[in-house]
Amino acid sequence: MSILIKSIELNGKQVDILIEGDLISKIAPQIETNNAIVIDGRRKAVIPGLANMHAHSAMTLFRGYADDMPLKPWLEEKIWPNEKKLTAEDVYWGARLACLEMVKSGTTLLSDMYDHLDETEKAVSETGIRAVLAEVCFDFFKPHIAAKSKQQIIKRFSNKPTNERIQYALGPHAIYTVSGDLLKWAKDFALDNDVFMHLHLAETEQEVADCQRDFGDTPVRYLRKIGVLSHKLIIAHGLYVDDEEIKMLADAGVAVVHNPASNMKLGSGYQFRFKEMKQAGVRVALGTDGCASSNNLDMIEVMKLASLLGKSWRKDPTALSCNEMLDAITVTPAEILGIKTGKIATGYKADLCLIDLQRPEFTPNHNFVSNLVYSANGSCVDTVICDGKIVMQNRTIDGEAAIMDQAKRCAYQLITRK
Repeated sequence: MSILIKSIELNGKQVDILIEGDLISKIAPQIETNNAIVIDGRRKAVIPGLANMHAHSAMTLFRGYADDMPLKPWLEEKIWPNEKKLTAEDVYWGARLACLEMVKSGTTLLSDMYDHLDETEKAVSETGIRAVLAEVCFDFFKPHIAAKSKQQIIKRFSNKPTNERIQYALGPHAIYTVSGDLLKWAKDFALDNDVFMHLHLAETEQEVADCQRDFGDTPVRYLRKIGVLSHKLIIAHGLYVDDEEIKMLADAGVAVVHNPASNMKLGSGYQFRFKEMKQAGVRVALGTDGCASSNNLDMIEVMKLASLLGKSWRKDPTALSCNEMLDAITVTPAEILGIKTGKIATGYKADLCLIDLQRPEFTPNHNFVSNLVYSANGSCVDTVICDGKIVMQNRTIDGEAAIMDQAKRCAYQLITRK
């Protein structure tokens, strides 16, 4: 299938974009072709599809359920007890709702960590977006649970995903729920199988204090000491790191995902060192975290939060520019994952978002990227194309009402289930 986008704004110019198969094949002032689906791009701008590099998709079911709580009791008293009751059906509809919300706000690439990975994979496949899916694992420092986790991982990777848009990854939860032995085993497995490892790290001051008490070092130093830092490691949060630890991350090729909404809402911290990491050579992307702690999956909103938070604590209005933020959800994730997305250029994957410019947020439009980051939110996304296929047009997705109804049913049944 070919798609021709006519008269779309790209970097301030009106162009036509031809998509053939899953690739952008031509960009020119005017393109004529037969047998293509034509999309009217007038009064719209085009940007690459957005990447949410840290989420727990099925946690849409917990949206608004346990708000205004500290992280530890939030996890131990509200989230984990209910997660134990999750069924495969719950995860499927929770992930389906997440995918719906992400597409509606322009996300075409997801890095996710959760249980019942098969159900999230099914939801992603049916939605039409890309994903790196990590099945979360814990051992709580108990060898028999670690052995079970290893068996589960080996079984998972004995088969490849059935959809080429999806990759599997390892998902050890955190250093306070996963033993050093299992972390080392997972790191070796990731390198041997050329897959990514997704880990929460240095998220709270309490985690740092506990790590120093239990392991004699701060979280990044602990991982370096046990040999877990690698170019296949992606850490979520990374709030509590010093200059030496940033250099450790850079030297090992570790990527970091900043989740400003979750960090602020849970009171985890706010001084994320984006500038220092980037200057040291650490690749930094952005994410939402799960809806239980971020409440939505809107990556356009995340850009604004990350930028304003970074400016505020530094007292520097030049820090974390709008262009840096857009790169952090397009170019950088593609570089981290080694996927040819994140740019609108010939030969790149056709993962695109069409932005409606006929909105108050884009009036006047002195600087499109500035308006996108500081003025808009995900509701400005009109049409989404992923892998050369239209997954949303004119803000309409087939079956969205039924998805929301099923997700609501599962959420209410889950909370009351004994």
